[in-house]
Amino acid sequence: MKAEPKAQRRLLDLQAIDTALAQIAHRRRTLPENGELEGLARELSALEDERVRAQVGVDDLDRDIARMEKDVEQVRARKDRDQARLTMGSGPARELEAIQHELVSLTRRQSELEDSELELMEQRETAQASLDEVLGRLEATRGKRGDTEVRRDQLLAEIDADEQSRISARGPIAGDIPADLLSLYDKVRESSGGLGAALLTHGRCGGCRIELFGADLGRIKAAPADDVVRCEECRRIMVRTQESGL
Repeated sequence: MKAEPKAQRRLLDLQAIDTALAQIAHRRRTLPENGELEGLARELSALEDERVRAQVGVDDLDRDIARMEKDVEQVRARKDRDQARLTMGSGPARELEAIQHELVSLTRRQSELEDSELELMEQRETAQASLDEVLGRLEATRGKRGDTEVRRDQLLAEIDADEQSRISARGPIAGDIPADLLSLYDKVRESSGGLGAALLTHGRCGGCRIELFGADLGRIKAAPADDVVRCEECRRIMVRTQESGL
């Protein structure tokens, strides 16, 4: 393939932009903030599970306390009725005596229920404290996630702006390169890890870093300036300039 030396040198400018674009894409994929957000997502999921368990514990205790209060109220109402009948003093003596025994039993039952209710209320206070602690950690972690998202979005905006600037600069450079040379460059770049053209510096390929000797170096020295030469080892286009040392 033939191409003017100036057009071949423009490949180096194009390669510099393509390398920068590849670095930009790598930076976008490997932003530390992405890893942080993944970790925070897992942490939030675990905290949400913990919150659900803590909330269920509080809700269960609320139901138990409500049921206990209802039992206490029923015992209290029964006591009030018995006390009213006893105060009236009407009815057979045996019945009044039975009412007195029942009042003693109801008083004891009320005391037991109120003690149990108090114990449940203490348990609920502890459970609520645990729930509040989990909610606090959830809020803090959500805040951290929000800050990380803002930081990530700012970095992505900078990356996007840099990328668009380089893409805009690439067009005119690619336009200076003959179509067949540009097609070869793109094919080599695609098959060679993103590097399609490299500077030949003092007899060393800038692509694979192998130094050329003997017949290989002689072939390149003898090639006309408009010949497009390629490395026998990595097959990349070697661009010759005054730095090539030929």
